[in-house]
Amino acid sequence: MTCVLTLRQKGYKLTPQRRLIADIIHDHPAHLTADEIIAHAQERMPGVDKSTVYRTLDLLEEAGCVFKSQMGDTVIYHHADEGHHHHLVCRKCGRTVDCSEDLFAPLERSIARDYGFHVDLHHVVMNGLCEACAKQL
Repeated sequence: MTCVLTLRQKGYKLTPQRRLIADIIHDHPAHLTADEIIAHAQERMPGVDKSTVYRTLDLLEEAGCVFKSQMGDTVIYHHADEGHHHHLVCRKCGRTVDCSEDLFAPLERSIARDYGFHVDLHHVVMNGLCEACAKQL
């Protein structure tokens, strides 16, 4: 389901700024920071305010259109239509490895079964050491 339909179904007004920001995230092949989204939005719609972008990002996340994750000191966004995936990030060299969406499925099921708690593991970033950096220790 597209973000536009999701927003309409949830009763949100679809402003030109919201559509633009959703399109930027949807059309970009990589994860984006808020600053990158702001830059793209201001290129395509001069005068769009940073606070509008931040509020829209919060709204899109709440509506389930985008996923927001912390990678190191940076917050990144990606479109929910890309599916769920996870990242392993080396804290020494910064290498990032993408992992399949089902990596944490057994953990999700176990937590639900054992604790009655349903965790949200849609876009997990785990820090550690890659094989090469671990060998240097």
